Amino acid sequence: MTKRKLITAVIVMTAMAGKGQITLETCKQMARDNYPAVKQYRLIEQSRDYNMANAAKAWLPQVGVSAGANVFTDMLDIAPQVPDGDLGMKNELYNATLQINQTIYDGGATAARRRTIKAQSDVQRERLNVAMYELDGRVEQIFFGIITLDEQIRQNELLQADMTITKQTITDMMACGMANESDTEAVGVELMKARQQEVALKTSRDTYIRMLGTFIGRQIDCNETFERPSIPIVESGCRRPELDYYAAQERLADERRKALDTGLMPSLGVFGTGMYHNKVMSMMKNNLLAAGLTLKWNIGALYTRKNDKRNIEAERGFNDAERQTFLFNNGMKSTHSNGKITALRKQIEMDDRIIASQELIRDKTEEKVKNGTETVNELLRDINDVNEARQTKAVREIELLQEMYNLKNINNN
Repeated sequence: MTKRKLITAVIVMTAMAGKGQITLETCKQMARDNYPAVKQYRLIEQSRDYNMANAAKAWLPQVGVSAGANVFTDMLDIAPQVPDGDLGMKNELYNATLQINQTIYDGGATAARRRTIKAQSDVQRERLNVAMYELDGRVEQIFFGIITLDEQIRQNELLQADMTITKQTITDMMACGMANESDTEAVGVELMKARQQEVALKTSRDTYIRMLGTFIGRQIDCNETFERPSIPIVESGCRRPELDYYAAQERLADERRKALDTGLMPSLGVFGTGMYHNKVMSMMKNNLLAAGLTLKWNIGALYTRKNDKRNIEAERGFNDAERQTFLFNNGMKSTHSNGKITALRKQIEMDDRIIASQELIRDKTEEKVKNGTETVNELLRDINDVNEARQTKAVREIELLQEMYNLKNINNN
């Protein structure tokens, strides 16, 4: 093994030994736990429970209390009909009434309301699931951005190692009178350019790390390493949370449609009334008790029933159109992603051959430089070509992995 290949192997093994500290799945989970919207899950459940409890209270006895005071300007004259009676008529009335109503049958209105409340809660929860799923995609983009920069930094280290070896080779040749100072300066310039690029790459990496830290809710040290995700298993078929959201919308429309029928049903209840008042006349008692049944049947819902049904069907149609549009667009994304994956795999196969050829050309040029038949500038050109070919393949491999995760997210499998 040549010195150049030995240094390359050491850099690669060192990079791989540092992996395993921060994983993509850990970042996703921490981002979900830290995201402010996650609190809405608890709020949705609380709101649903409160509304369900309120709906159940429709079966509790309804108690009403009222009081009144009345003054009459003209009293009823019944003296001719009761000539010997002393009615003791008064021109003011004070009263207090207590009435208790208990529903026995409400036509299914309370049950329909509870089902509608649950369906509305499901819609809110599924809408939130869609937002949280989009969060996963944003975290993935940042994470893959970091490991792409890590790979570019590693390739930059390989380039600097190549340049350092070349510089040492030129220095040895100068001692033999086969090279001059300008050759050393040319190598030094290329080495400085590589170090300058390293600074830019590490600065970008620090920025990405700060962004990821904001998402996951903790500060990440720039020296921490990130594990490259394993190749995912991508299956066919779409199981995105958007489909659950559209299904929840459909269930809500069904419950609203059923609730219209309860508006046409009668309600039956019992009541009890107690009233206390001052005596308007001496022949009256100052208290009164009453009880009975009440039957209510409001046919007003018939007037708007047809339009109410049309509104629900219009909302159902709008929801179905949104679902079909989503499936169409998602299918297009899946097709594009599959095509991109196929193209990347073919390009990576060609990259291996390109790298092997570029390394062979570089090695031959290096021998010619030592023999004095090629210039140092030509060697530097070949070294840069090898670096570019390696970096292209390395970045393309990460791009392939990211695209496979993108396809996995498109289908949610």
